[in-house]
Amino acid sequence: MPVYEYHPDELARRSVVRRATRLALSEGEAQRRAAQDREDRALAAPQEPRKPTELDIASCQRLERARVERLMTEPRIASYSPDEDRRVGRREEQRAQRMAAEAARSEQRGCGLPVEVLRHRIYRITARPATAPTGEEALVRHAFAASASAAVEQTRAMLGRPGSIYQDSEYRIISVEQVLPEPGEFF
Repeated sequence: MPVYEYHPDELARRSVVRRATRLALSEGEAQRRAAQDREDRALAAPQEPRKPTELDIASCQRLERARVERLMTEPRIASYSPDEDRRVGRREEQRAQRMAAEAARSEQRGCGLPVEVLRHRIYRITARPATAPTGEEALVRHAFAASASAAVEQTRAMLGRPGSIYQDSEYRIISVEQVLPEPGEFF
């Protein structure tokens, strides 16, 4: 069956739009400042070698929050509504076009099955070397996967890959946290 996956940036933007719905301008400004703080912390943290990273997610969310704030301040909208946001509508049209194109390619190949939308999420995985002293900083990686267990498997594969800088150590996964969309949110 053909598959359409949400891109991590798309997940970040959709999460911001959902959370901004019916917010007043002052609340939107506070969320933008919080997103800027998150991006600043991500810039100061050690950088991850693979995408998506905490910095990628934080930057995308900050940019989307700033865009929503500008949208509210120019015409002085009392509260944000995605129904009145032309860019949100355009993104949904583009997503529908990508899904239709994937369905057409599938039909040309002869399988003719409908496109399945995978509801992948972004997970933050924290791991420590098994032999590390207690105060040593944890290794943080982000994984784009359909489930927490799939994200753990991706991380274990990355940590044990031949030639990896992590290959020499045995890592123990400490935590797995769903980052995007926010836990409890649906597409």
